Amino acid sequence: MTHLVAVGGSDAGIAAALRARELDPSTDVTVVLADEFPNFSICGIPYWVSGDVATEASLAHRTRADLEAAGMTVRSSTWASAVDVDRRLLTVTGPSGEEQIGYDELLIGTGAEPVRPAGVPFGEPGIHLLHSMTDAEQVVAALELLPAGSRVAVVGAGYIGLEMTEGLVARGFDTTLIQRGPEVLSTLDPELGSLVTAEVRRHGATVLTGATVTEITPAGGGQWSVATTSTSGDAEGTFALVVVCVGVRPVTDLAAAAGAQLGQAGAIVVDEQMRTGVPHVWAAGDCVVTHHRFLGTTWLPLGTTAHKQGRVAGENLLGGSKVFAGSVGTQVVKVFDLVAARTGLRHHETAPLDASPLTRVTVADDHKRYYPGAVPLTISVTGDHTSGRLLGAQIVGERTAEISKRIDTFATALHAGLSVDDVIDLDLSYTPPLGSPWDAVQVAAQGWERASAAANQAGVGV
Repeated sequence: MTHLVAVGGSDAGIAAALRARELDPSTDVTVVLADEFPNFSICGIPYWVSGDVATEASLAHRTRADLEAAGMTVRSSTWASAVDVDRRLLTVTGPSGEEQIGYDELLIGTGAEPVRPAGVPFGEPGIHLLHSMTDAEQVVAALELLPAGSRVAVVGAGYIGLEMTEGLVARGFDTTLIQRGPEVLSTLDPELGSLVTAEVRRHGATVLTGATVTEITPAGGGQWSVATTSTSGDAEGTFALVVVCVGVRPVTDLAAAAGAQLGQAGAIVVDEQMRTGVPHVWAAGDCVVTHHRFLGTTWLPLGTTAHKQGRVAGENLLGGSKVFAGSVGTQVVKVFDLVAARTGLRHHETAPLDASPLTRVTVADDHKRYYPGAVPLTISVTGDHTSGRLLGAQIVGERTAEISKRIDTFATALHAGLSVDDVIDLDLSYTPPLGSPWDAVQVAAQGWERASAAANQAGVGV
């Protein structure tokens, strides 16, 4: 019988434990969890804050009772502080004090933690991070004390920041979104990001782009003064509550102290089988580097990736030889009535490749125009001008337009190494209420091919 200890009870740790138990039900699993929320959906936090998800408990993928019924011992409110690699002992501090837990195999899934910008008085009432379930509880409690119409600021317009902005507007708060980049959602090209910026403004939120928060100071009466600077000058606003979500960084102290090497973005270096190089120590999830199908090795913290990496580790620590197939960075987010998605590489992200990138933006209807409700999709396709290989895609359109299905079509093509022409040849489904004989992704691929042909005829280097 193998004793697996998983440090971290989120996507990677639980996926590894479940896979190990699936392959060998006799596997003894202990999950060491720093808080009281095993296997909760962190991605769902903004929807609980907004009220779209009725209860906090709804965010549990599996309850503690479910995990225990699956044969796991859950050690909550327990902090892992050291690994004795030679004796295979994990030092933890929990409600009963410090102790050591023996293991045969150790899975480190410590995840990531939020970036804390300088000049922000974290820990003060009204100043909040939003990354963990504890953070969410504090934000919800604070919002419930505020009258409708109170001014609230969100710093950072990534996925969480945008989702929080939507939720705050839905709850009736006067919301300002502050973004350092030229448009919200900097994972998209500005041409597509501008569509999302306009959507946020259309729903009544104030959006400050190209703005950097320089200082947050008390303004009296429980209010906070937020100072920003931008190319258009300095500004200042007063808010009852400020939510900061400007990115994350990997949590690696435990692994590094055990002898694991750190790589891109300070994440734990693992091979494609999720081995750290330290005997009997594995790692997966947001704390580790990501094997990317185009870039080789990078750091790309995504829940989908963490689940897959955890599953690979859970199989291999029992003697398997499973390989993590690699990511292409597929992501999607709903922002009010729009959906924005991307997969693969943007034009400037292809620089490490031996490629001649060409990017073309096409607007195509989501289904036949004669059937009511047709809406335009803005689709950006990036391919290698020389070989024709597909390198990436981005899509922005209305929520009704099955954006996630279409970005997944591009993601599948990227995973398989298809060319842009291969995408045109795919046998995709068609019925007038849902699509066209040439689906929107194929119309966009055709647009890219025309642009490539025109560049060739003109003898233009791309």
